[in-house]
Amino acid sequence: MHSDSESIKKSVRKYFMIGAALYAFTVITVGVNQVHLAEIGAVTVALIVASIKGSMVASVFMHLSQEKRWIYGALLLTAVFFVVLMSLPILTGADTIGKRSAWASAPAAGERGGH
Repeated sequence: MHSDSESIKKSVRKYFMIGAALYAFTVITVGVNQVHLAEIGAVTVALIVASIKGSMVASVFMHLSQEKRWIYGALLLTAVFFVVLMSLPILTGADTIGKRSAWASAPAAGERGGH
């Protein structure tokens, strides 16, 4: 990052803009609370506002917008683990170890009685 006065002014202006946006979203959150929406609507609006505020804080104040390679790597790793964890119940249901299968428990052709 440059240390000249123009880049510092840009950084400070960006921080003030994000601070103002965070304040505005806080006012929106309080306003939505006063409207008394249905539960699903209130939760949806609250999650949307919280996601926007969290992404602004993370990208600007935590400087994560400058770490795109690390962020995409962490996102990819999260997606891989999500797929693995969602596959575990499927694999557990398909597990037949210790269980008799349908074809193994059926009587053989010569063991049938009557014919």
